[in-house]
Amino acid sequence: MSQIRKLLDNILSVLAGVSFIAMVVLTCWQVFTRYVLGDAATWTEELVTYLFAWMALLGASLVVGERGHMNIPLLVEKVNPGARKALCIFAEIVAAVFAAAILVYGGAKISVLAMGQQTSSLGVAMGIFYTVMPISGILNVIYSIINIVDILNGNINLDPAE
Repeated sequence: MSQIRKLLDNILSVLAGVSFIAMVVLTCWQVFTRYVLGDAATWTEELVTYLFAWMALLGASLVVGERGHMNIPLLVEKVNPGARKALCIFAEIVAAVFAAAILVYGGAKISVLAMGQQTSSLGVAMGIFYTVMPISGILNVIYSIINIVDILNGNINLDPAE
């Protein structure tokens, strides 16, 4: 499982980095074309917006893999190690179900619906940009499964004191 986690982490880190660099370059290009050439490249603003959404959702998947999502550990810290393990597994199951229902199922439906619409500046089907939702959802489910296996195997430290 650690090999799958490491592979996904590396891929998502590279994608996030490439997306960020592309956004910086495109934003600089837009500023250059607007103020130096006097004719703004409007397509860059639209593409940067979509790249930001992709980067945010893929980055959120990376956070799920690191178990860095927001939580309130008040109850988890007060229970014995066995109950703590059960609560952490329950939290991962809830996250996986949410990702499957909202991101995978809902994202796939919205992607298909949006294939008939085109972006204003790029002329690309909107559904292509929405495909990040089911992709991110699938990644979240995979990470949640990996986290559950690692919790069961004791590979994830659940002790709040450490």
